[in-house]
Amino acid sequence: MDNVLAVILGGGQGSRLYPLTRSRSKPAVPIGGKYRLVDIPISNCLNAHIRKIYVLTQFNSASLNRHIKNTYSFDAFNAGFVDVLAAEQTITSQSWFQGTADAVRQSLHHMNNHDFDYLMILSGDQLYQMDFREMLNRHKSTKAEITIATIPVNADDATGFGIMKTDDNHTIKSFVEKPSKDQLSEWTSEVPEEEKKLGNHYLASMGIYIFNRKVLAELFEEKPEATDFGKEIIPGAIDANRRVSSYIYNGYWTDIGTIKSFFEANLALTDSMPAFNLYDTSKMVYTRARMLPASKVSGTALERSIIAEGCIIEASRVEHSLLGIRSRVGRGTTVVDSIIMGNDYFPHLDEIQHRDSNKPPVGIGERCYIQNCIVDKNARIGNDVRINGGSHLQDGTYDDYCVVNGIVVVPKNAIIKDGTVI
Repeated sequence: MDNVLAVILGGGQGSRLYPLTRSRSKPAVPIGGKYRLVDIPISNCLNAHIRKIYVLTQFNSASLNRHIKNTYSFDAFNAGFVDVLAAEQTITSQSWFQGTADAVRQSLHHMNNHDFDYLMILSGDQLYQMDFREMLNRHKSTKAEITIATIPVNADDATGFGIMKTDDNHTIKSFVEKPSKDQLSEWTSEVPEEEKKLGNHYLASMGIYIFNRKVLAELFEEKPEATDFGKEIIPGAIDANRRVSSYIYNGYWTDIGTIKSFFEANLALTDSMPAFNLYDTSKMVYTRARMLPASKVSGTALERSIIAEGCIIEASRVEHSLLGIRSRVGRGTTVVDSIIMGNDYFPHLDEIQHRDSNKPPVGIGERCYIQNCIVDKNARIGNDVRINGGSHLQDGTYDDYCVVNGIVVVPKNAIIKDGTVI
C-alpha cells in the first residue's frame, strides 16, 4: 500500500459535540475510555498497511497535535508518518479552510512531496472497522476514477445523508444531498439481500473516498471555487460522467457527530458482544501507550461496564457505564448509564485528605448518584452530588454543565460543588 496516501479530515468547530469540543477538536475527543476519535481512522489505515497519513485540522488543534506526537512514531527504517496539517496562510491563500475539498486543495502542495497514486480521504469523527485494502482492490478492479464507500440505510435515516443511485455494476449515476421523504421513492438502489430484509434500500455516502491522484487534480482545476466534496466535487464528477463507483460496506459504522450519537456509541461498547469489537487482534485500535498502574476496585458491584487503566474505584455500584483513564469514584457512589472520561493526572493524596468543599479533588466524590451523564476530563464532582439526566430536563447551557437531549454533560475542568442536585 505504498502508493496510497491517506488524509483524515479534522472538521471545523464541532458545534454539535459542544461542550466536548470547547477546548479540543473533534478528532481529539476521548472515546472508549482510553482512545481518541482520530485513533479510529488511523488504526484502520495502519491495519491496512497504509503508512502515509495526514490529519487536516484548524480548530483547537493543540490537544490533537500532542496526542499524535505522543502516539504515532515510526522507526528510522520506515518511511511512514502520521502528521498534522493545520490551516495556514500562504502566498496563494490567506483564508481558513472553507470545507472538506478546500482543506485538501490548500494542503495538496504538502502531499505532492510524496509518491502516491491514490488519495484516500477519511472523516475524523466516525466509529467503524473497515479493511481499506478491499475497497482499494474494488477501486482498481472496476477501473474507477473515484470510489465512494456507501452503507445501506432505511428511509428514516436516508434524509440525513447524501444518497447515491447506482446501476447493476455499482457505478454511481446520480447523487442527492439529504433528500426529503417525498423524493425517496426515486432513490432506491440494489443492495445485498440481507439489507433489503432490514428495510435498508438506500445507499448513503460514508464520507470515505478514494481518488486517483491525477483525477483529483483535474477536478480541482475544473471547479476552482468548490469547497466541499459531498456537495460539489462528487456531484460534479458524476455529472461529467467520471467513473465513480460505490463500495458497499455492510459492517458496523456510526457517525459521531452529536452528543447523543457519542453517548450511545460509547455505551454500546459495554455490550457482551459489541458491534464495534475492541478485542479483535486483526483489527487493533491503537492509541497512546501510557505507563499506568492497573485499576483498583474496592467494594464495588460492576455490571456491563468498562474500566480503563489507572482507576481507583470505591463506588457502591457501576452499571452500564464507561470509566476512562485515572478515574476516581468515591465510596457510596452509584454510576449508571454514564461516561466518565477520567483525568489527565492523579489527585494528590493531601488534596483528597484535606479537601476544599468549594474545590473538590478531580474525580467523583462520595455518596453521589450519577445517571445519564457525560463527565469530561479533570472535572471535580463533590460529595453528595445527584445528577439524574433524562427527558425531564430542559436542554440548555447552565453555569457548570450542559443538557443535550436529556444527557447531562459536565465539561472539562468543571467544578460541581458538594450537595448539588441536577
